Amino acid sequence: MRLRPTHRHARAPRYLRPGGPWDGAGLDQSLALARAGPDRLVDGATRLSGEEVSARVAALLLYRACWRLGAVAAPLHSAFGEREVGAALDMLEPRLALAAPDLPVAGRAGALQVRGPEDGFARLLEEAGPVEENSGSPADVAVVLFTSGSSGSPKAVLHTQRGLAYKARLMTRVHGLTEQDCVLMPAPLAHVSGLLNAVLVPGAARMRTVLMARWDPEAALAAIERERVTFMIGPPTFFVGLMGAPGFEPGRVEPLRLVSSGGAGVSPAFVTAASEQLGCRVKRTYGSTEAPTVTTSAAGDALERARDTDGRAVGEVELRVSDPAGGRALPPGRQGELWLRGPELFVGYADPEQTGAAFHRGWFRTGDLATVDGEGWLTVVGRMKEVIIRGGENIATAEVEAELEAHPAVRQAVAVGYPDPVMGERVAAFVVTGGGAFGLEECRAWFARRGLARFKTPERVVVLDALPSLEAGKPDRAALRRRLQEQDR
Repeated sequence: MRLRPTHRHARAPRYLRPGGPWDGAGLDQSLALARAGPDRLVDGATRLSGEEVSARVAALLLYRACWRLGAVAAPLHSAFGEREVGAALDMLEPRLALAAPDLPVAGRAGALQVRGPEDGFARLLEEAGPVEENSGSPADVAVVLFTSGSSGSPKAVLHTQRGLAYKARLMTRVHGLTEQDCVLMPAPLAHVSGLLNAVLVPGAARMRTVLMARWDPEAALAAIERERVTFMIGPPTFFVGLMGAPGFEPGRVEPLRLVSSGGAGVSPAFVTAASEQLGCRVKRTYGSTEAPTVTTSAAGDALERARDTDGRAVGEVELRVSDPAGGRALPPGRQGELWLRGPELFVGYADPEQTGAAFHRGWFRTGDLATVDGEGWLTVVGRMKEVIIRGGENIATAEVEAELEAHPAVRQAVAVGYPDPVMGERVAAFVVTGGGAFGLEECRAWFARRGLARFKTPERVVVLDALPSLEAGKPDRAALRRRLQEQDR
C-alpha cells in the first residue's frame, strides 16, 4: 500500500510560509544523538551510548532506520489481539514485519520473529548493509500510528517527517529539556506518547532515555533512583500507581523535576496530590494521536493554571471552539467542539473517507467538548464520541457492544465507562440476555476467544431485564452511569 498525505489545507496557515516550521530538515537530520558521553538509551540490561545507537541505526534500528531509508514505520501495540493485528497488516501490506513471539503474525509473508527463541533481529543486524546517507524527504510520511475510532474500526494516522521533527524541537523547548535530563518512558513506543517522548524529543534534546517493557511501579521507582530520571509523561494511571507502590518514599523520586500528564482522570485534585507527593512540578497537557501535545503550561506560568486547565497552545498550533451543529466559531468561554490546525497535525488517515470526515477547511475536528478562555487557556470538559479511555487506551463503546451482542446468550448490550482512580476509566457492560447465563467470567472468556485486546474487555457485567432508553429509542447511557454510581456508594 502506498501511503501519502491525503489532507490539503483550503487556505494556507502561517506555518506553511518560507522559513516557517515546515521549512526544515527531516527526522534523521533533526534528531542527532550525542556521540560521546554516558549511555543514551537504557532498555532493561541493554545500555547503548550515542555512538552505539548511531552505528545500529546505520544497519537497522526500527524507527530511525526507517526514516533514514525513507521507509514508513508502522508500529503495532503489543496488546493487540489477532483481529487487530490482522486488520492492520491487511491495510498496510508491509514489506517486513518484526514481531515478538506473542504477537500473532505467524504465516504472514515477510514476518520475522524477534526477542524469542527464533530471534531473527541479530541476523538482520549482521546481514543488513550500512545506510549512512539519508534517503528521506521532510514531506514524506514517516509513521503510521493506529488509534481506535468511535466505531471501533482502526484508524491509521499518518504523520510526516517534517511535522514530527517540528514537534520534537518544539517540545524540547517547551519542557526546558537539556542533555542533563533523563526520561523514563513506560508507554509503548507504538503510542504517540512513546514515539514523541522516548524517540523524538530525546533525540532533539540529546538526552538519555530509559524504556520499560511494561509498567511496574516498583521497577519504575528503582529506575528513577538508579538512572536519575528527571522527566516523565503519561496518563494519571502511571503516577497513581507510583505513589501507591509499597516501596514509595519521597526520597526515591527526588531526581524528578517535571511530570506532564494528560487523558481521562487528570483533575486539579490529581495534580495537587502528585505535586506534593512527587515533590516536583506536575502539569496537565492535551493532545491525541492525530495532534500530539498541542497544549500545556510552561515553567513561568502560574501553578494554578497548570492545575486547573489543560494548558494553552504551544508553538504555532491554533485552537478554535466551534458550534458542533453548524461549525460556527464560538466566543471565548463558550463550550463547543475543539478544532485544531498546526504544523504538528497529522496529514490524514490512510482511509481518505475517514480523513474527509475529520477535517473541515483545514481544521481537524477533535470530537472533544472544550472551552477556551480569553487568555487562550483550554479546558476539555467531555467527549462528543462515546469512547472510554482506560489507562490511556481508547476503547470504542460500539466495538465492545458488538462483541457482547455476538455472544449467543446476549440480546442487547451497552458499554459505558465508569471512573477509576488508577486507570481513569474502566469498562462496564449492561446486558439483556436471551435466557442463557452470561456473567463476568464468561464475558472475559468470550473476549479472549474473539481475539480482542484485554484492555477492551469489560470489568463489570450487569444483567438487566431491559435497557433504559431515551425518547428517540437510544440507550440512556447517563441512567446506566448513575446506576453504577449508586452501586458504588
